[in-house]
Amino acid sequence: MSSPPSAHHAGAPRPSWSALPAALRHAITGRLGSPVVAARVASAGFTGGFAAVLDTAEGGRVFVKAAASAGQAHLADSYAREAAILDRLPVGLPAPRLRWTLYEAGWFVLGTDAVDGHTPHRPWTPTELEATLAGYAEVAAALADPPAGLTVLGLPHLADLARSDILWWEEVAAGREPAPALPLAVRDRLPDLVELESRLPRYAAGSTGLIHGDLRVDNVLVDGDGRAWFCDWTWVCAGPAWFDLAGLLLTAYADGLDTDRLFATHPSTADAPPDALDVTLAALAGYYLTGADAAPPTVSPHLTAHRRRSGGQALDWLARRQGWR
Repeated sequence: MSSPPSAHHAGAPRPSWSALPAALRHAITGRLGSPVVAARVASAGFTGGFAAVLDTAEGGRVFVKAAASAGQAHLADSYAREAAILDRLPVGLPAPRLRWTLYEAGWFVLGTDAVDGHTPHRPWTPTELEATLAGYAEVAAALADPPAGLTVLGLPHLADLARSDILWWEEVAAGREPAPALPLAVRDRLPDLVELESRLPRYAAGSTGLIHGDLRVDNVLVDGDGRAWFCDWTWVCAGPAWFDLAGLLLTAYADGLDTDRLFATHPSTADAPPDALDVTLAALAGYYLTGADAAPPTVSPHLTAHRRRSGGQALDWLARRQGWR
């Protein structure tokens, strides 16, 4: 599960295999059943946990994530949540299969199938974008009626997440949050942004299906057969699949593609409200732009740039659709 580093996919500094505690490496090796002969640390992502494809002397290959409970408690908890989700996803989905978990030397570890693939090329190629959109249509259909094993996990609902953590333009308008730097064309559009984002909880509330919750280009891998796989399942929540789709298409918009058409014709938007895309873009723009300078120092130094880039893409797309520029 690896890809060449790039400006877009640059991620957090991660520990090497040799930097892990000896007791932890011994426990992981025991679970693998053979000594590790190569470790390829993942280049993407914004957290500082261990993440690497481990090759063994017997020819095995596993993707392993690990985080210490002391100092990385939030990350260790998120890895445990992802493991529980992966273990309960419908069989056959294009998602890495969970192989095992362990807790050793104060570290939580999960091992999954290693997808032999790469993150989609930028700018997007038609073939890889088509494969990714087709793959997500498969995911959305399978999770529209989620299995009981997933629902018993008590996963959050997008409507609640929106109210608590996603909608920020109202906070800016009320003076409770500093205003991010905005292009001249949208500086007087704050009331419109507040109104648009405010519809998201209502639109999301009726959704009973599950979504990935963090669908970005760097959470996609395209394998040698051209199939798209979806990784990093920590943030699964109940919500409409069109929310995922809009976030995924931000980079396609930045690459000059006809994302209005791609959104409107995707199977996941069949029952979407007419303004679902605008509502989502407003919410994502506020979330990313207001959070750009609030990234904690414990995460990737590239997170601020990612948020500014993503927020700018969402806001520009929205401004074009609304005729603000």
